[in-house]
Amino acid sequence: MTARKRFVVGAFALLSAVALAGCARGCTSGSPPIHLNPSMDDQPKVLAQTASTFFFNGSSMREPVPGTVAIDGLKEDAAFFTGKGADGQFVAKVPVTTDDALLERGRQRYVIYCQPCHDARGDGKGILFQRANVPTASFHQEKILKYPDGQIFDIMTNGMGLMPSYKWPIPTADRWAIIAYIRELERKRLASGTITASAAGATGTPAATGTPAATGTPAATSAPGRVN
Repeated sequence: MTARKRFVVGAFALLSAVALAGCARGCTSGSPPIHLNPSMDDQPKVLAQTASTFFFNGSSMREPVPGTVAIDGLKEDAAFFTGKGADGQFVAKVPVTTDDALLERGRQRYVIYCQPCHDARGDGKGILFQRANVPTASFHQEKILKYPDGQIFDIMTNGMGLMPSYKWPIPTADRWAIIAYIRELERKRLASGTITASAAGATGTPAATGTPAATGTPAATSAPGRVN
């Protein structure tokens, strides 16, 4: 075979291989795919949600053994996982050690999940309130200040009013971290001696300015002959 014929035959073989490979990868067909090595593709197997003639109940999927506990599914600490004690009442304080690491974690999660509505200071003036006037509670109002920590956990877990449930987006430990951070925000606000207008309006308490009002001083009167 001459060199020219070998070149033509080689080129034809190469083009044929490319064409067949392209069709095998990209062309549509109603026929089953060709498996040079069927391997495990065609073996008998159980598919999810299908019937079975092997098991007595006719279902291919088997039910867990009674008493089976999934990984991370053992929740014996009711206070930690539900926010309620053995008596069914909300726990008063966060049931984990509150340290700098927990507060930092709470701050990070707060910025992600809480700040859009409650704003960075917890006054309920987040972006939703600013742009859509969505009513949002202030963490500094007297009602929430009196909530036990377990009640706030329950609200975060199950939702309340316009607030949806955060049970799935926020893990249990992170919910407690957020509550610890919220309590830290409240503590700092109370220590500063100031109450925002939103918190004062929610509680019916006049906003404090940080300076005690003078007592026993008569109110100023208008100057004689001046019309106010």
